[in-house]
Amino acid sequence: MNLDEAQKQKVAGWLEEGLKLSEIQKKLASEFGLSLTYMEMRFLLDDLKLKPKEKEVLRAPAPDLSAKPGAAAKTGPKVGGPLPPEEQIDELEEEEEELPAGLGNVSVSVDRVTRPGAVVSGNVTFSDGKSAQWYLDQLGRLGMVPKEQGYRPSQNDLMGFQAQLQKELAKLGY
Repeated sequence: MNLDEAQKQKVAGWLEEGLKLSEIQKKLASEFGLSLTYMEMRFLLDDLKLKPKEKEVLRAPAPDLSAKPGAAAKTGPKVGGPLPPEEQIDELEEEEEELPAGLGNVSVSVDRVTRPGAVVSGNVTFSDGKSAQWYLDQLGRLGMVPKEQGYRPSQNDLMGFQAQLQKELAKLGY
């Protein structure tokens, strides 16, 4: 693919603007009459020694399975901030214990023999009687495999599941 200097500068400018590769493909087609596949587009950028801008992706940190629940509050303040007064901590602990109405009808069990590829796994039965297998992988991602294909538990059941799972894992020291 031969582009003149002006075209190369234009492509570099589009990358600086933060355009996606698909958007640059469309601009090349409309402005220069060049129809490129995605792979050809990647090769072109490689030939021009250009890299697309990587957008910063905010991700929630993976849960620390080695820490016991509540350990952060007991060990001290997080960097950059003081602990709240004792009264506020007590209020928060009381709120965590109370499950909202409709969330108590979920039962969670942890497998004695962990599912392959998981750190911990088990079963859950939802308030409607449907059940699923759950697992937590090495990256801290929670997955669920329902026994009935296509089954999706209600939002209340999911919240109850997460609360019960947290309690069960805390009992085991996770």
